[in-house]
Amino acid sequence: MTGTFRVTLLASLAAASVVIPATVIFAQNAPPPDHPAVTVKGQTYTPRSILARNMGTDADQTSQFPPHKVIGNIYYVGTRTLSSYLITTPQGHILINSTYERNVPVIQKSVADLGFRFSDIKIILGTHAHGDHQEGDAAVKQATGAQVMAMEQDVPALRNIKPGGKEHPIDSTFNDGKQVQLGGVTLTAHLTPGHTRGCTTWTMAVQDGGRAYNVVFACSLRAPGTISPEVAAEFAGTYPKFRALPCDVPLGDHPAQYNMIEKHARLANGAPSPFIDPANCTVEADIQEAMFKATLAEQQSAAK
Repeated sequence: MTGTFRVTLLASLAAASVVIPATVIFAQNAPPPDHPAVTVKGQTYTPRSILARNMGTDADQTSQFPPHKVIGNIYYVGTRTLSSYLITTPQGHILINSTYERNVPVIQKSVADLGFRFSDIKIILGTHAHGDHQEGDAAVKQATGAQVMAMEQDVPALRNIKPGGKEHPIDSTFNDGKQVQLGGVTLTAHLTPGHTRGCTTWTMAVQDGGRAYNVVFACSLRAPGTISPEVAAEFAGTYPKFRALPCDVPLGDHPAQYNMIEKHARLANGAPSPFIDPANCTVEADIQEAMFKATLAEQQSAAK
């Protein structure tokens, strides 16, 4: 990318960025009820507390978190509460989750801060078709020429994500079990629907410190406030499927899902990555399945 184009991209995106306060969003879309409540590992959660944990403030959603190596060739380049991952290879890089379009300059800066070139991104992937995770796909593609790949079941929802009226680019689609390969890296797509129809959990193996580790980039496992029979059936299959994935390093599309901030504080040169955490690979699934079951039970009781 030329210096002129980079400056133009940053300026145009910054000018177009409008941060809508959470209060305005809630005025248009009522906040979730603050029930039911579930307790997992001694901590109590409600739908609102989970949403607040995931999204934080407007500033959290758009402010750069210190970019860092997670493990192997996986790097965090997202904001305080919206995850974006750079997977580096000798033949170019893969980006998982572009987040909001207004965050693309933040991601670009994080990639540069790590010593990599944003223009070397060759493939853009996502976890699911919500704006806070994939709205920036068009801007990243414009800046890099990368190919946008999407789970087939999420294509209709992605087509509706049009920041500034721009069409959402989709260069190729895939289905459950697809392997995306670049520069010796293989990412496997696992369809884990419920949060969206095409919710995609990605897995890959990495080498770090002479050992091999299984990494899981989890799609959201959070059910909506009203659960339809179709969504209930999807989650009934998703939770056991997710738990069966080999996992040493649990990651998520919101950093709070894997306690990123606390783990990042324990990063130290030469020490094992604090993100290696097999004991907590299914904690997020435990929280969300408990909430799913409680919400469903509450919903069925109200219908009687």
